[in-house]
Amino acid sequence: MIRMKGRERVIAAIKKEPVDGIPSSFSLHFPKGCEYGDQGVAAHLDFFEKTDTDIYKIMNENLLPHCDGIHCGNDWKNIPAFSKKDTWLTRQIDMVKGILEKSDSDKFSMGTLHGVVASSLHLIEKTYGYDMGRLVMPEHLRQNKIAVSDVYKRVADILCVLVEEYMKAGVDAVYYAALGGEYRYYTDEEFAEYIEPLDKQVMTAIRENGGYCFLHICKDRLNMKRYAGYNEYADVVNWGVYEAPFSIEEGKKLFPGTTIMGGLANRSGVLVEGTEEEIQEAVKGIISSNGKTGFILGADCTIPTEIEYWRVKAAATAARE
Repeated sequence: MIRMKGRERVIAAIKKEPVDGIPSSFSLHFPKGCEYGDQGVAAHLDFFEKTDTDIYKIMNENLLPHCDGIHCGNDWKNIPAFSKKDTWLTRQIDMVKGILEKSDSDKFSMGTLHGVVASSLHLIEKTYGYDMGRLVMPEHLRQNKIAVSDVYKRVADILCVLVEEYMKAGVDAVYYAALGGEYRYYTDEEFAEYIEPLDKQVMTAIRENGGYCFLHICKDRLNMKRYAGYNEYADVVNWGVYEAPFSIEEGKKLFPGTTIMGGLANRSGVLVEGTEEEIQEAVKGIISSNGKTGFILGADCTIPTEIEYWRVKAAATAARE
C-alpha cells in the first residue's frame, strides 16, 4: 500500500477502509496563558511538531463566561444572551485560524467543543467549584425546570454557532465533549429529556456543516447505555476505557459500525511512566487486540506536567508502523 498522509489515514479509518497504519490523536491542556492569541497558536504548533500525531486536535480553553448570582434554579433566568461576537468565541476562532494557517495541511484537524452540560457548568463553576457545581446543576434543574432547561437550549444554540465558525475556519472535524452520563448526577430520565436532545442537536450541526463528528464521552462511573442513541450521530466515539469503566469490546457492541478512538489510559500508565520500548509494545498490543479497521489510537486530557512530548511521538509512530 502507498504510504498515506495523515489526513488520508484518518478519513480511511473513519470510513473503515484499509489503512497503512493506525492513525492517532493525543491532546493535552496547555499551560495558563496559552488559551488564545499568539501563545495559544505557538503552544499548539510546538506540540504538533514534536509529537507528529495524525490528528491536530485544537484545544478550547475559551469558555462561556461566568455569571454571578446563580444560587438557585430561578436565578438561571438572569443568565444573559450569548452572541457569536462574544469574546470567548471570537478568541477561539481566531486561534484556530492562526493554527491552521501555519500547520501541516496534510494532517487531519479538529476543533474541541465543550458539550451542553460542560458549557452550562462553566456559567456557574467559579461560584461553586467543579465538584459542587456538578452537584448543583441537577438540583437547580429540579427547582426550576423551565428556567434551567431554557439556558441549556440557548447554550446548545450558541454551540451550533461555534460549530459553524469552526467549519468556516477550515477544520475537518469537531470533537464534541459530552458530559452528564455519570450515575451520580442526572437521572436517566432527566438525561433523556434535558440533555440528550441538545447533544444530538449540536452533533447534527457538525455534520450538516460538513464536519466529521467525534463524540468524546467524559468522566468516570458512567452509564454508557445513555449514549446508545448517539451512535447514528457520531463518526468516531471516544471515552476513558479505564475510567468509565467500559472496554473497547463493549464499545464496539454499543456503537456498532462506528470508528472507535482510544486504547491508552489517560493521565496514567505506560504513556506517562513507560520507556519508549514499553510504549511501543503497549501500542502493538492494543492494535493486535482491536484490529486495524475502524480504530484510532488516542488518549485525552493529559496535562503538561504528566507527559513528555517524546512519549506521544513514540506512541503515534508505533501505531503507524
